[in-house]
Amino acid sequence: MSNDVIAVEGLGKRFGGVVALDGVDLSVAEGTILGLLGPNGAGKTTTVRVLTTILQPDRGHARVLGLDVVRDAERVRASIGLAGQYAAVDENLTGRENLRLIGHLTHQPRSAVRPRADELLERFSLADAADRPARTYSGGMRRRLDLAAALVHRPPVLFLDEPTTGLDPSGRSDLWGVIEELVDDGTTVLLTTQYLEEADRLAHNIVVVDHGRVIAEGTAAELKASLGNTIVEVRLADAATTRRASAHLQRVGPAEVTDDGRTVEVKVSDSGRSVMSVVRVLEDDGIEPESLLVREPTLDDVFLHLTGHTTDAPAAEAPSQEGAA
Repeated sequence: MSNDVIAVEGLGKRFGGVVALDGVDLSVAEGTILGLLGPNGAGKTTTVRVLTTILQPDRGHARVLGLDVVRDAERVRASIGLAGQYAAVDENLTGRENLRLIGHLTHQPRSAVRPRADELLERFSLADAADRPARTYSGGMRRRLDLAAALVHRPPVLFLDEPTTGLDPSGRSDLWGVIEELVDDGTTVLLTTQYLEEADRLAHNIVVVDHGRVIAEGTAAELKASLGNTIVEVRLADAATTRRASAHLQRVGPAEVTDDGRTVEVKVSDSGRSVMSVVRVLEDDGIEPESLLVREPTLDDVFLHLTGHTTDAPAAEAPSQEGAA
């Protein structure tokens, strides 16, 4: 095993006839964010549950802070924080009471519980609502409270399982800022997400999983570069013209018709020269586009290229005892 803060080798997990994890390898360096990217059912949540000792793997090995997640499960749990897809706070308690309760449950010194709760309420912009029941909080406030609760015992490693699911763009952006601050302070984070923009902004390194297997890894820039430097999008009048244009544009670069049936995406490495070539090919063949757009690849392009579907398309039916993976 490596000296990384999180190190996983050959992780496997089945639920009856469903293979949730099929030999997953990954590592996370200290003070960085690993983005674990994949559709529902790909194995993201199962990986987190194994690493946080909620589930035991069927095969393979995993260590967190050098501790084996099976043999040293209790010590692992004492060293990590976990915030999941749904806020795990008591809605009948106030924000302050929730954090104090977590402090006592994690065996923090009694003298430290109250100041730590107050510190976190301030840090997560919840001080003004600290004495209101959590049931009165907005979705974004509950998610911030849940993240604060995961940090009461100052864990050096934090697992975030789709933490911004259901938040509006403003709430998502606010939470991104909090996560970036935590990493700046030295926290190591494993983040699962379906939001490609989220992985692009936050993750130092990205692992893409599908059907329980790692299918790609690298920085966002490296993954985007694997598709070529530029994508030329050509929108046509109808599906028949689009198919004809796609066939001709293969002379310029790999060309694919998108799901709308009226757009061709051409992947090119030399944007200036290739754009001119696209225009000439269309003109020579008497095809007049409705629009032409030149853009850089996104992680959406990478994911679609790797898996053949988008992140919101389920990779497999998740068994009921596991939930969405």
